[in-house]
Amino acid sequence: MSEVANAATLRRARIGDAAELARLSAQLGYPQDADAFARRLRRLLISADHPVIVATDDDIRLLGFVAIERRLMLETGDRVEIVGLVVDDAARRRGIGQGLVRAAEDWARAIGIGEVLVRSNVVRAESHPFYEGAGFVRIKSQHVYLKQTSHGGREE
Repeated sequence: MSEVANAATLRRARIGDAAELARLSAQLGYPQDADAFARRLRRLLISADHPVIVATDDDIRLLGFVAIERRLMLETGDRVEIVGLVVDDAARRRGIGQGLVRAAEDWARAIGIGEVLVRSNVVRAESHPFYEGAGFVRIKSQHVYLKQTSHGGREE
């Protein structure tokens, strides 16, 4: 796909990346087992609207990933949203996060969408200057609510 700083390579995720994606997600505060990631990743890999791009320097251990999706919203139309972005604790400050964001922007342009949106939890203070440095502008703050349905769990 492309290269970023310090010889990291960006490529599309593969099913064999599930355990590494789970490891990185745990660093972001979302621990899940590799099997759950593999089930979800299988679904995402067949979707043209949900690419996952990874950064690696040895094609085995991942340095980071960005999960993006094309979203059609009635009130705003099509846009691309970064729904997950994490860089390994040991690989930060190497330009990998910026490279992953650029990959999301490149994908948006390739599919003809001129907006990329990202949501950042208010408790992730270190991410706010990162996104602002990447050219994102804060447009709102919001509360997020969750209600469990009678199904009792999230679909994987």
